[in-house]
Amino acid sequence: MQKLSDCFILANGVSIPCIGFGTWQIPDGDTVTQSILKAIEAGYRHIDTAAAYNNEKGVGRAIRSCGLKREELFITSKLWNTQRGYDKTLAAFEQTMSDLQLDYLDLYLIHWPANAKQSQDWQKINQATWRAFEKLYKDKRIRAIGLSNFLPHHLEPLLNQAEILPLVNQIEFHLGYTQRVVVDFCQLHHILIEAWSPLGQGKVLAEPELIRIADKYQKTPAQICIRWCLQGGILPLPKSTTSSRIRENTMVFDFELSAQEVQTINQLPHCWDSGFYPDKIDF
Repeated sequence: MQKLSDCFILANGVSIPCIGFGTWQIPDGDTVTQSILKAIEAGYRHIDTAAAYNNEKGVGRAIRSCGLKREELFITSKLWNTQRGYDKTLAAFEQTMSDLQLDYLDLYLIHWPANAKQSQDWQKINQATWRAFEKLYKDKRIRAIGLSNFLPHHLEPLLNQAEILPLVNQIEFHLGYTQRVVVDFCQLHHILIEAWSPLGQGKVLAEPELIRIADKYQKTPAQICIRWCLQGGILPLPKSTTSSRIRENTMVFDFELSAQEVQTINQLPHCWDSGFYPDKIDF
């Protein structure tokens, strides 16, 4: 039977714990620090943050005070859009490391691709940013490098120029919004998909079929969503600041969805998404 400490293995051999603790929208300071400490107490070893979340300092305090060795944790952060480009990326990484007070990152992601709406040179911007990621990886400042919110037409020109291929693509993925074209493309290229908002910010949890499956296993709809991600080879990043829900989101390893149940969830209609589309964002 699987357990929370089980890992996905990235294409470069690095192990990444199979469920991450997301910190988007968790305020900096005591709120994020205490949430992470609760998560670590519940068994999480994979923490996901970003420069744009404005909580890296609080995340760093939790890492230093949790009582675990640094190598027992897997820490991810992300480069924000205003810092794209070779030199700015390197400077932004140093700021992230200063805020986190860490010597190395386990995973660093380009938070959003530059797109044609933002610049005619969007491909060159993404490629220059990626070259900085490659340098940081070669310098052993980061154990794994990847992307977030990249669609196949963003990925293809990057893959054509990359010396080191991306290992992860973190995308919005949940019931009714599975982005199968992106998932299939990434899995074909050995890029692990991570799911942000795997619970659809709670807006998908009232789906009747989901409730029916949850009742069968005496689980919550949220637990079914997390289990469904895992069985599809996708790493979920649930978020909560409530101790009971933080723990509940880890309790998904004592049952297995049938192939038919997985297919049923796969085919549920669209009911909600964030509206953050990579080719339409202007931030």
